[in-house]
Amino acid sequence: MEVNTSSPMDEFCGSTFWNSTETWWTTDPDFTPCFEQTVLVWTPCAFYWLFVVFDFYYLKASLDRNIPWNKLNVSKALVNVGLLVLTALDLIMALIKKGGDDQPPLYKLDVWGPIIKFATFLLIFLFIPLNRKYGVQTTGCQFLFWFLLTIFSIPRCRTEVRADRLRQQLLESQQEDLEYAWEEYQYTSFFVFFTFTSIMLILNCFADGMPRQTKYQRGENEIPELSASFLSRITYQWFDKMALKGYRNPLEEKDLWDLRPQDSCSEVMPTFAYHWNQNVRKNYKGRARVEPKAQFSNGNVTFENPHGEKNGRKKGVASIMPPIYKSFGGVFMFGALMKLFTDCLTFAQPQVLSLIISFVEDQDKEKQPEWKGILYSVLLFVLAAAQTFILGQYFHRMFIVGLRIRTALINAIYRKALRISNSTKKESTVGEIVNLMAVDAQRFMELTTYLNMIWSAPLQIGLALFFLWQQLGPSVLAGLAVMIILIPVNGVIASRIKTYQIRQMKYKDERVKLMNEVLSGIKVLKLYAWEPSFEKQVLDIRDKEIATLRSTAYLNASTSFLWSCAPFLVSLVTFATYVLIDENNVLDATKTFVSLSLFNILRFPLTMLPMLITNLVQTQVSVNRINKFLNSEELDPNSVLHDPSKPHPMSIENGEFSWGDEITLRNINIEVRKSSLVALVGTVGSGKSSVVQAFLGEMEKLAGVVNTVGKLAYVPQQAWIQNATVRDNILFGQTYDRKRYNKVIDACALRADIDILSAGDQTEIGEKGINLSGGQKQRISLARAVYSDADLYLLDDPLSAVDAHVGKHIFEEVIGPKGMLARKSRVLVTHGVTFLPQVDSIYVMKAGEISESGTFDQLVKNKGAFADFIIQHLQDGNEEEEELNQIKRQISSTADDPELIGSVEKAIKLARTESLSDSISVTSADSLMGRGNSLRRRAKRQDSHDSVASAASLKKKQEVEGKLIETEKSQTGGVDFAVYKHYIKSVGIFLSVATLVLNFVFQAFQIGSNLWLTKWANDQRVENDTSLRDMYLGVYGAFGFGQVVSKYLSGLSLAIGGLHCSMDVFTKLLSRGLKWPMELFDTTPIGRILSRYSKDIDTVDGVLPLITVQLLNTCFGVLATIVVISLSTPIFLAVIVPIAILYYFAQRFYVATSRQLMRLESVSRSPIYSHFGETVTGASTIRAYNVGDRFIEESDAKVDKNQVCKYPSVIANRWLAIRLEMVGNLIILFASLFAVLGGQTNPGLVGLSVSYALQVTQTLNWLVRMTSDIETNIVSVERIKEYGETKQEAPWELEADKNKPKNWPEEGRVEFQNFQVRYREGLDLVLRGVSFNIKGGEKVGIVGRTGAGKSSLTLALFRIIESAGGRIAIDGVDIATMGLHMLRSRLTIIPQDPVLFSGSLRMNLDPFEVNTDDEIWKALELSHLKLFVKSLAAGLNHEIAEGGENLSVGQRQLVCLARALLRKTKVLVLDEATAAVDLETDDLIQKTIRTEFKECTVLTIAHRLNTILDSDKVIVLDKGQITEFASPTELLDNPKSAFYSMAKDANLV
Repeated sequence: MEVNTSSPMDEFCGSTFWNSTETWWTTDPDFTPCFEQTVLVWTPCAFYWLFVVFDFYYLKASLDRNIPWNKLNVSKALVNVGLLVLTALDLIMALIKKGGDDQPPLYKLDVWGPIIKFATFLLIFLFIPLNRKYGVQTTGCQFLFWFLLTIFSIPRCRTEVRADRLRQQLLESQQEDLEYAWEEYQYTSFFVFFTFTSIMLILNCFADGMPRQTKYQRGENEIPELSASFLSRITYQWFDKMALKGYRNPLEEKDLWDLRPQDSCSEVMPTFAYHWNQNVRKNYKGRARVEPKAQFSNGNVTFENPHGEKNGRKKGVASIMPPIYKSFGGVFMFGALMKLFTDCLTFAQPQVLSLIISFVEDQDKEKQPEWKGILYSVLLFVLAAAQTFILGQYFHRMFIVGLRIRTALINAIYRKALRISNSTKKESTVGEIVNLMAVDAQRFMELTTYLNMIWSAPLQIGLALFFLWQQLGPSVLAGLAVMIILIPVNGVIASRIKTYQIRQMKYKDERVKLMNEVLSGIKVLKLYAWEPSFEKQVLDIRDKEIATLRSTAYLNASTSFLWSCAPFLVSLVTFATYVLIDENNVLDATKTFVSLSLFNILRFPLTMLPMLITNLVQTQVSVNRINKFLNSEELDPNSVLHDPSKPHPMSIENGEFSWGDEITLRNINIEVRKSSLVALVGTVGSGKSSVVQAFLGEMEKLAGVVNTVGKLAYVPQQAWIQNATVRDNILFGQTYDRKRYNKVIDACALRADIDILSAGDQTEIGEKGINLSGGQKQRISLARAVYSDADLYLLDDPLSAVDAHVGKHIFEEVIGPKGMLARKSRVLVTHGVTFLPQVDSIYVMKAGEISESGTFDQLVKNKGAFADFIIQHLQDGNEEEEELNQIKRQISSTADDPELIGSVEKAIKLARTESLSDSISVTSADSLMGRGNSLRRRAKRQDSHDSVASAASLKKKQEVEGKLIETEKSQTGGVDFAVYKHYIKSVGIFLSVATLVLNFVFQAFQIGSNLWLTKWANDQRVENDTSLRDMYLGVYGAFGFGQVVSKYLSGLSLAIGGLHCSMDVFTKLLSRGLKWPMELFDTTPIGRILSRYSKDIDTVDGVLPLITVQLLNTCFGVLATIVVISLSTPIFLAVIVPIAILYYFAQRFYVATSRQLMRLESVSRSPIYSHFGETVTGASTIRAYNVGDRFIEESDAKVDKNQVCKYPSVIANRWLAIRLEMVGNLIILFASLFAVLGGQTNPGLVGLSVSYALQVTQTLNWLVRMTSDIETNIVSVERIKEYGETKQEAPWELEADKNKPKNWPEEGRVEFQNFQVRYREGLDLVLRGVSFNIKGGEKVGIVGRTGAGKSSLTLALFRIIESAGGRIAIDGVDIATMGLHMLRSRLTIIPQDPVLFSGSLRMNLDPFEVNTDDEIWKALELSHLKLFVKSLAAGLNHEIAEGGENLSVGQRQLVCLARALLRKTKVLVLDEATAAVDLETDDLIQKTIRTEFKECTVLTIAHRLNTILDSDKVIVLDKGQITEFASPTELLDNPKSAFYSMAKDANLV
């Protein structure tokens, strides 16, 4: 038989290769056998050979080894061997059965076909043991190869079966013997082959077993992804378990998987460090391979210091960019390749759409074979699905790169922060350094996903224009011009929005600052009844803020309006240009809808580009900031030598040091002998602490030698406390040894404090030690040093913050010659004179030099700087009486210096008179506080309230709070419908409905305009009739106008609604919040209340309206799609229900899981930053103890923990995207299938419905994102609502108040009748049945030790705490029957801690502006402030800083006095200040009160007895009951009275 040898392929096969009549122009399509045996087999093989390099890469990159043989890989090997045998057999049989004389001829195909297959199978076979050995559990290339091979073999199945049937018929019909041996063999061989490939495909759907050797321990909780098969990875099916778990109940930390080893710090860091170090070395030219000095290693990560030595010639700044490219570029490039694929697939869709439309158009003329329509629909679906899977992988890859870059940067910044020199540290605040990590490193992560848009967006724009040009020619340029014009318009609007936002931020900061002050001083506001005034101030700021918000909202409405109308404008302009340029240009369905879908594709890159550019600019700024930090100067590790041959463990010889600018210390010569105690003394600022820093190597050494031998411990002046338990702070990374630990605690006087804390030494300490007093912090810091059992101790004034008797105890037990550290070498910086006689040698510092040194006795004899220091010190008068006596003895024994001894005696007198009585209990004169602390000293030494009392109140507070922060409940599970109802009500029912209706109208216009387009495109008459064409164009334009108007109005109504809501919600929150009873303020941390006023209000102001707009757009968009598709193919409605169900489940699962993951992620993110902030503050301590590596590990662990929460939430997004996009792809499939099969003859409608369907995937995706965002953010409304509905205090004003006389109380009689009160429900009574009468105008002193209930008396008088029994009457009126403001405004109090608010001085005295200037000046004169205020430039309008920072404490107290003078009511309560005021001020206040409030009833809560000795009566309280009530003289005559014993303790009798 003669074969037509027309093409080389025909010769190769010996039969026709391609026959289009058989394959295309037929109702029963089939390929030729030659095509099936070549192209359909070789394509998968070529694919595998092309991509096999990935398989090799995975072998190399694998971290695991040695997978055991198991059923799966044995089966794979066997089936593979089967295939090899089969192909070999094919070749042999061909050689035997063909090419002989009476046999069919042997063609090249018969030889080469099996050889190509054999080679491919052999390659795959080789990978089975290789993958086993290198622990690769699944490979994508092989899966795809078997998948393609199986799919492509299906057409041949049909061919073979048909051929076989034909042969049987021939055999039956023809009697003579036909030789079919070869064909029969091929038939059998092919089906065995097909079975084997199908089995291989199924086997490749599963992943291999677990490797035996792994680089990292694989725990129970390992992430399923590691051992998931390729199929499971691209569909994210391995994530199902977590989605299900998260749907059933809220996820917790323990439900999360471990991190993938390749994303952890321990894998990412070495790579990055390696490339960074290479980059650093490149920057130094002209130097041999000398590594820069400062390095430090953690495992195998050593970062080199780019700052180098002082003299190394430097080429430039070492940038982080090259190391980032080198470390993470591979994955990124692979991602870029995927992006390229998807971009190409995107443009294939409109081409298929045009095929579908022309298919429907041709249906009109002649019946088309149905299979073509189905082919097009399936093709569209396959394209969309491929795009979905590849995009999913692309985003996944990009996120991983982002996470890794963030990890690398955070760690690099952390490691650097531990080593920066002080001059670097001075340049930036801790906050700025933390921002490098929190903001700048985060920015990279957000950018990586979009980075490929730099080349992808121009590519997409170019392709879209190319295809559009094919459809519409040059008129495309008109449409493009509109798009391009819109970009700068948007840019202008965006920059306006930005200026408004900056302004709004300013107002917001002001508002939050004021709120912070109001909440901090809320007690004072309540006592003075000043809330309305401050409410008004806050609302004034809020009004300004709302005004800027209003402008922003209008602008936002216009941008969203521009973007939603842009596509329409573009198509209108383009089509109008197209039909008007030339009479012959006619719009048909293909042109119209292919162009529309191309315009839709164009929209995305055009929106992205401007955003991308701003993002890039911001990232560039971040890169520069990080580079500057990583290139900054580091401490020189060699400034301190450790030379054991020197005679003394610590010494400085001829040292000169600076803090980076001028010389701070010069001519320093110090030696510390073994086991000796050396004291450094000197006035403030003489350089004592600097010497300690010089020993630590923290200062820049300019000359001299510093030497330390042995392990160091360091107690800084400002104690550095970590946010951990008390015990962790003391152990500081060492093992717990109970005996030693207890010894240390007792020595450092911490036992009592620990007993009081709610959880003992397991109590968590807040950030910066917030819940400890100054003295407690200092003692914990000391305990840490003692516990570390070092050889050398540097103690920088550890006794400054503790009380005298505690200080004495610590010196004796720890520091002194008999203390725990007696055998160690110690340097002690001190201000106290007391302990100096006991030290081995003293160095006196003066202006950065050592002025003299020697023992105490030598120095006193010298009469030099030291003697001056002592005299100076004694005049400050902050020592205890008995200690002074001791010093006096010591001095008089060594020196006969009358001046010195005289000053000591003066100091003793002073100490006597200033004695305090508060801390001395009624029953025993010996309380924990020790005796008489002088006033002044109390003021000086921070707020050292190391008394049991403060600790007891702390305990009470902590029991209520449990751990520091009680968790907030609202954040698990869904949000009640009531909250949405509340939100809609706040927006306003009318506006909400209007927005919905307008959106609906907008969509109606949009669908209308598109239907009109289809009508136009299908109308044949337009070709010859220009007036008809103009009519179509006009109506199309009118529809567009309708869209524009309705869109703008809906945007506006929503914006106005949002503002309405913001105003309403805030005003309610504020007015209700100020009416809270005091107890709520006591139990709720201010921070949490503030976050309602700042963060949650912010969400309501800015975030919710924006999300609502997007939600409405997407929601209506999806509805429109469904409507349009159903219009063109009504049968589509049948499919909608199952698709909707699928969609609903994906959405519910996702929202539940994702919301919780986001929450866990943000919870785990803040520890990274707070730990970092802590490290930066405590860097010198960390270096002194040499525990840098431990901190680096902690930081790494925190970053990893954050990744553990972050990674699943990234995956959750992918998981959802893939599922939703598949739902969308199904919509595309059905829309196109029904269009083709439903016998639809209107090509316009088909084009419309399919082009709508093509858009639906993105919209669905957004819809879920937006619903979950709404749910996440509506929580703010819920919290605000919850705070607005909290319990309120009694009403401020009552009707009955109006009947009371204007000047009530006229006499000022106060009577308590069996009065009881407690602070809160469930706590014990504080006053237990107190009864007494005070006549009008009497002066009464109230005394009693801390906690006796003195303050509770005054609080009850003002109804800050409401009575639990009994009553209080003033002038015979029960105070419980009147409004709070009526009561509080008629009483006056001078509170213990003077609270001032930021604002003018005038506002602080008279916030309601009821007094004249003269009255105010008079009050200022009486309170001795007149001269001071006169000296101020602004006078009464002098701006007072937050908390009154720019006035001294004494002046603040006087301002409070002036307030009282201005109010001048009949009853005055004086809550005496303990340590705030010096004696003179105190005398002034007392004098003023005696003269000005002669006629008033004055209640004084006394801390110093001498102030109440001249009062009419004294009330002595103990444990909430009155023990004595009589005149002071009467009580003093009775030696048995408690009052007498107090007076005795105070040296008054």
